[in-house]
Amino acid sequence: MKKLKVTKTIQEINEKIRQGKAVVVTAEEMSDVVARHGDADAARKVDVVTTGTYSPMCSSGAFLNFGHTAPKIRASKVWLNDVPAYGGVAAVDCYLGATEVVEGDPLNSVYPGEFNYGGGHVIQDLVAGNVIRLRAEGYGTDCYPARRHERNITLQDLRDAMLFNPRNAYQNYNCAVNVSDKTIYTYMGMLRPRMANANFATSGQLSPLFNDPYYRTIGIGTRIFLGGAQGFVAWPGTQHNPRAARGKNGVPREGAGTIAVVGNLKEMSPEWLAGASILGYGVSLYVGIGIPIPILDEEMARYTAVRDEEIFTQVYDYSMDYPKGVAKSLGEVSYGELRSGQIVVNGQKISTAPLSSYFKAREIAGLLKEWIERGDFLLGEPQQLLPSTSP
Repeated sequence: MKKLKVTKTIQEINEKIRQGKAVVVTAEEMSDVVARHGDADAARKVDVVTTGTYSPMCSSGAFLNFGHTAPKIRASKVWLNDVPAYGGVAAVDCYLGATEVVEGDPLNSVYPGEFNYGGGHVIQDLVAGNVIRLRAEGYGTDCYPARRHERNITLQDLRDAMLFNPRNAYQNYNCAVNVSDKTIYTYMGMLRPRMANANFATSGQLSPLFNDPYYRTIGIGTRIFLGGAQGFVAWPGTQHNPRAARGKNGVPREGAGTIAVVGNLKEMSPEWLAGASILGYGVSLYVGIGIPIPILDEEMARYTAVRDEEIFTQVYDYSMDYPKGVAKSLGEVSYGELRSGQIVVNGQKISTAPLSSYFKAREIAGLLKEWIERGDFLLGEPQQLLPSTSP
């Protein structure tokens, strides 16, 4: 193993943050630092690299506790603005999923469905301070005799409100096309026939897990930017797959790692949590996430200098192959090509568009940089790193 020239600890970096001496750059800026100074000198100069992503993240939601009523109720069924929440948690606890659709929505019976309101929109309304209509039903017990409760609430009226997202910040994702002869509507957006367009996700070189491909600094307890507030990595996300195919730089060439995240919904902002209506598919939630990457050594400096041209993903057909569960790549493209607005697949030029906002990802990385430089944000040392296949 190559001997490292630079070694730092998270505790040492946190002490520099407290003293106002930490050098913090965004992932975009780090690419230039490494190009000018090399891995080792960059590791000496830079202490933290900030990242960001802002994208629809379906596996999201909130645990809410609306407090005991008089008389008390065991709320087995709960609705917020007529959007069903899961009541099988406890008496007045529920989980509101971001993709749940409002009752009475015609769904895709009127095709393509508009899906104008759902769980993601309720979460946005809550963090915006809007009034929400709470409705709860119970079956009646000796200790919880009430069978119905209804009232208007705001986020501040809730006893507890916890954003808990089981799978966010996917490390790489598919590029979607449609090889069929008809327009289709997917969670990757509208795809026109005969590969007339291609949609992709993630913020490329700014995306958190691309900057720590083997999760050397990310795990349970990592402090993150979440929805405009400080949150934490709670666990590896569902579908976390560290065994995905990787390039020589360690970056996955397909979907790989994910994180489960948690934070106080009462501290968050609708600027960084917004409901999404995806035509013909359903409802989701745009989530803003940023992870600070401590530069512990020159290897981490090299990882955080990755550029869009060095990050690759697979192109899949969402008209037949994807719905049938056939993992047949039509080609491999870089995020540099995707962000240029055009890719070439099988000799065909295809226009591209992102589901993620690179502009807002850049804002998140910048905000996180400011918080750390002011000493308002210390790095959280993970108690257990994400499962990895690190060499």
